[in-house]
Amino acid sequence: MVATLAVSLRVAQADDDDWRSLYRQVEAGQIKPLTEILDTLTRDWHGDVIDVDIEDDDGEIIYEIELLGPQGQVVEFEVDARTGDILEIEGRDLRSMQRR
Repeated sequence: MVATLAVSLRVAQADDDDWRSLYRQVEAGQIKPLTEILDTLTRDWHGDVIDVDIEDDDGEIIYEIELLGPQGQVVEFEVDARTGDILEIEGRDLRSMQRR
């Protein structure tokens, strides 16, 4: 029980440190805030946000955002956190989700 608690505390501390680092990067203008990314995404695409993850891929910070489309499709967008550029889109029936 004590070992499990110690491991849990280290994991929680590591997660907290990761979020603090991300916050500092947003404050310094090194990465775009999630609100800005979501505003752009919902301006150009129909759908409701159902999941957001952020990953560090060898120093590249990537937002992974899933939208639930109007026909029930789930589409994942990978967005460069520094530039806001969409790097990849995975899903089906994308045309019905694009705003024109």
